[in-house]
Amino acid sequence: MESYPMAVVTAPGKVEFVKRTLPPMGDHDVLLRVKACSICGGDIHLYKGKHPLAPLPMAIGHEISGEITRAGRAVSKVSVGDRVAVEPVIICGRCHFCLRGEYHLCQDIRYQYSAGQGGFTPYFVASENWVHRLPDSVGYEEGALLEPLAVAVHAARRAELGLGQSTAIFGAGGIGLFLLQVARAAGSSPVLVVDLLAHRLKTALALGATAAINAAQEDPVERILKETGGLGADRSFEAVGVEKTLHQCAQSLKKGGICGLIGLFEEANQVHFPINLFVQKEIQIRGCRGYCWDFQVALDLVKAGAVKLNPLISHRLPLADLPKAFEILLDPKAQAGKVVIQI
Repeated sequence: MESYPMAVVTAPGKVEFVKRTLPPMGDHDVLLRVKACSICGGDIHLYKGKHPLAPLPMAIGHEISGEITRAGRAVSKVSVGDRVAVEPVIICGRCHFCLRGEYHLCQDIRYQYSAGQGGFTPYFVASENWVHRLPDSVGYEEGALLEPLAVAVHAARRAELGLGQSTAIFGAGGIGLFLLQVARAAGSSPVLVVDLLAHRLKTALALGATAAINAAQEDPVERILKETGGLGADRSFEAVGVEKTLHQCAQSLKKGGICGLIGLFEEANQVHFPINLFVQKEIQIRGCRGYCWDFQVALDLVKAGAVKLNPLISHRLPLADLPKAFEILLDPKAQAGKVVIQI
């Protein structure tokens, strides 16, 4: 191949397809023919020009699945023809955190898109160490959603979510709805989901939420306290990235509880933090960054039927319609869930 298109956000609200040539492949690299790439909340931040960690122009797309069409001469873990999902990280493998197995905290961590290789493209090069073979029961669209599911798995682990714990999830986007299912699989009860959009809350109920709370119609803190006998939730998760929901997470949390912080705050430097509440209630806040040894757990949950991926997909579009996909996601009337680009 001489060249192929790759999507890049060149300015706020502007996606362009740039011509790209295949990057050099190492001995342990594989070449994927990309089949599906779903749009992440981080991609939306990028599209709006408000991603705090990714200045424009920037390649986009990291929720990727595809078929291996070429393998480096030293590749031994996967084979040509394998269907895989991509864990889109680049680490040094030598720093303090990598040597401890905490590769998500690598001092030189990068993601493929920030290194110039986005997933909204026909071809993608990855190390064999960062692809995960898909069973026949998991399609390409589902495979693309393993990446955000792994984020939810990691958040549940960080918050030590377990059997019988009450859980409040603020935000019923993709991560929140995956986290709902992970919480149910872990034996958490009740699982309470908060959002402003009725169609998201309807999906939450269909996926097993004990209660779906519309914050536009009632006070979510009061409702969570009511559902937990006045004690508050053992665990709460902020999956929105908004100051108001951060405060609600703390207010609705049980004394001694843990709040998992997942959402990306566009105005992070201007967030007022309810620090006294954390002291008075002796509650903890734990940042939840990406994933670390969580992809296989995510895949196992899907194979076991504990997590459903397809119900979250609302739109499927071809690569050429990627700009339209962002318009759909930013239009409240579209009632979009996960949007998957078929490539």
